[in-house]
Formats: sequence, C-alpha cells, structure tokens
Amino acid sequence: MINSRKVPIDITPDKFRKIGHELVDRVAELLGKMNEIPLTNNLTPGQIRELLGADRPLPQKGKDPEGILSEATNLLMKYSLYNGHPGFWGYVTSSAAPLGMLGDLLAAAVNPNVGGWQLSPMASEIESQTVRWIAKFLDYPTDCGGLMVSGGNMANFIGFLAARATVAGQEIRTGGMQTLAARPMRIYASVETHTWIQKAADLFGLGTNSIRWIGTDKKQRLNMRELEKTIHEDIQNGERPMIVVGTAGTVSTGAIDPLDDMADFCRKRGIWFHVDGAYGGFAAVSSKVDRAIKGLSKADSVAVDPHKWLYAPLEVGCALVRDVEKIRDAFSYHPPYYHFGEEAINYFDFGLQNSRGFRALKVWLILQQVGREGYVEMIEEDIRLGEEMFKAVEKEPLLEALTYGLSIATFRYIPEDLKSRTDDGKIADYLNTLNEEILVRLKRGGEIFLSNAILGGQFVLRGCIVNFRTSQAHVEAMPGIVVKCGKTVDAELRKETALSS
Repeated sequence: MINSRKVPIDITPDKFRKIGHELVDRVAELLGKMNEIPLTNNLTPGQIRELLGADRPLPQKGKDPEGILSEATNLLMKYSLYNGHPGFWGYVTSSAAPLGMLGDLLAAAVNPNVGGWQLSPMASEIESQTVRWIAKFLDYPTDCGGLMVSGGNMANFIGFLAARATVAGQEIRTGGMQTLAARPMRIYASVETHTWIQKAADLFGLGTNSIRWIGTDKKQRLNMRELEKTIHEDIQNGERPMIVVGTAGTVSTGAIDPLDDMADFCRKRGIWFHVDGAYGGFAAVSSKVDRAIKGLSKADSVAVDPHKWLYAPLEVGCALVRDVEKIRDAFSYHPPYYHFGEEAINYFDFGLQNSRGFRALKVWLILQQVGREGYVEMIEEDIRLGEEMFKAVEKEPLLEALTYGLSIATFRYIPEDLKSRTDDGKIADYLNTLNEEILVRLKRGGEIFLSNAILGGQFVLRGCIVNFRTSQAHVEAMPGIVVKCGKTVDAELRKETALSS
C-alpha cells in the first residue's frame, strides 16, 4: 500500500467532520436569529481593518485550521452587513436560500471545472438542465444557448457580444473594430438602463459615444417613438444599428420597458434585441405584473440573476441566447466536440471563461426545492410587500411617496414647514442634502437598509424587496423609522445652515 503524502494543507476526515459540524451549527444559529440581530454595524473602514489586523504580515508558519475557521466565523458574523436580514431593502440583493448555501459547500468539495465536459461531466449536464429550466421559467425557447455567469453585468455582456459577432460577422474577430470604420455600429438603450451598457460599449470596442440614449415616459419606460426615429436617422446616415436593449425592471424604480413592441420592431428590421432582466426578469412568471414583461420571451438574448429573485447565494447570473449557434460564433475557437457519438457541452465555447466554478448547483437545488408554484408565490408576495411599503409611505404625512414598480418604492422625507416650498431652489438643495444624510444614518443604524435613486434631480430613498424574510409588519414599521431619523437629522442640519422656517 502506498503511504499517503503528508502536507500542511490537508485535514483528516475526522477533523474535517468536527470543525465542519461546528461551522454548520453556528450558521444554523445565525439563520435562526436573523430577525433579531442588527442588520449592520456603525464601524468605520479603519475600525474594521483594526479588528481584522489588516497590517499583520503573512504568517511564516501555519496554524491549526480549527482556530482559523473559528476566528473567521467570529469576524464575519460580528462585523458584516446581513442582506438576509428582513429589513434589507437596499440594492437588488436577496436573502440566500439555505439549501443554496449547502450547495456551494458540495460544489467546492467536488470542485469540478465546468469549462470542459471531460473535467465536469455531471456538473456540465446539471448546468445545461438548469439553463433549460430557467428558460422554461421565462417562457423562453428551451433549445437556446446559455450558461451561468457571475451576475447581471456578465450575463448582459454575453448577449452584447453575441449581438456584436452576429451584426459584424467574422471579420471583427480577425480584423477588429477598425474593419467597421465605414459603418460604425450603434447601441440603443433608455436613459434608465443600468451602467453595464457603458462598460460593454467601452470594453468591447464601440466606445460610449456609440450609445444612443433614448428618453423615457413619465413611468421611466423607454419611448418607442424616439427609438424608431433615432434608428431611422442613424440608418439614413449610413450607421449600423447593432443592438436594442430593453429593461425588465429598472434598478431605480422597477420600470418595465415596452418589451413586446420593442421585440416586434427589432424583428421587422433585423436588429438584435436584448433584454436586461437581471432584476425583474423572473417576475415574468407572475400574472400580476405589467404584461409588457412577457416580451422578453421574444428577445434574441436575455440576462437574469438567480442571486436576485431566485434567492440563490451570491454569485450567479444566467445568460440566454435564442440561437445556440450565435453564442458559439461569438466565443468558440473549436469545432463542436463529440463524446461517444453525442455532442458534449464545453462551456468555454459559450462565454469569457475557460476555468469555471460550479455555480449552477445551488440554483438547480433550490429550483427543485421550491418549484415553479413556490416561486410564483414568493415573488408575488415580494411584489405585494413592495406595494404595501408604498402605501405605508403614503399614509405618513412627513414622507412623499413618489414611484412604485415591481417591488420597488421610492419616496423622500419632507419637513412639514417645507412642503409648500419644494420648488424653491434653495429648499430643493436642502431636501437633497437632508435625504442623503438620512440614508447614511439609516444604513448605520442597523434596523433597515435602504438605497437611493435620483428622480428629476431629486435625491430620494428607495426600498426594494427581494427578501423572503420580510413581512407585512416590517414594511409597516419602516415609515416610522425613517421619520424618526428624519426629524433628528433635520434638527441638526438646521443648526448648520441658514435655512429659515
């Protein structure tokens, strides 16, 4: 029998079992008291670095793994922001499904490289099945191409690059962007589109000047007439429309672009239509949202984020491309690989990565645990709670309710004596400063966590519910917490400014 090699990085099965059980016990305890603990702490970056011992050098000699893991658990559990807390409504980050947490442990234990099929036979097939399930969930063609990526930016990039390769042809892969100088390509997106579009235009050679920003209506939805007019003018000027981007749930207000009309328009003119559904795409499963969202099923490509409304632990996004050959044309430098007479999925042909982790497992597990009906129930409850948040704000005299869309409510705090003077430039500036400081205090307070939006030049507070731990009682308590904070901040700021009552 060959003797095992002794190395400092390995852990015996008995030791692994002991410290693993201890960690699972502490995680279970944390999940059990998530409603009771502070959402975050009020420590500065310098204080956090001091607690970590950020300036300590790399150890010359190793330590016992049990002590290291215990220390890491203490640091993270005491000094983190908990997006699993029922009062976390900032950004679009969901509470993590417990089964997904265990899925990440299992994925790390097997450690497949889901880039090539030979390195990950079962993991590759599980990812393929997960992509098909997500497509079915969205009523998108299940024979599409697709893969799991890190999040919304990367999922949108996949659709963007598939569009670029389709419109520009193979010459762009060999000759680069300079081959297109005679007929520059253009991008069309509403002014409410997420900043991934600037990153894509910048990183993939078109430049941000290639973006045609399309205005929106009063509900922050893309203006179709302006889109049609802009594209017509660009074609007349010898420019080439590359991609039209629609959003299924803007991050500021939850607005849904007229996706159905956009899809029909693009199809008639042979323009690639992409839908950014990173936030709201999964709401297409509900019959209680704007029917325009159903138009994403007609898109050439779609981006969605399972770590948002499927409640998967970070990080995991999903890119879908209607024609599987279009995704291969954008990324592959290999002919299809056949294994035992059947085509095997090599995900390095579908995206930017070669080596890839097993992101799909946690999504695959919780899709089975919850099922389609369970997700309809949870997503619709989040949407209902978002509306209840908006209604609770409307009842509070010192809060101005502004917008409600999907599960996002926006509002701001206005002192009683300033309500009739909001058009005054000086008062408008003060209200922006006041609400900005309220947000800072709320984030530090540990009770609720909001974010912000800018609406018509106004700095406003924003609550977004993609949180299966949030209840009716939590959203009803929110206005009182904001008003209490607002009164304190207003009193302090009045002393520092020359603002008169």
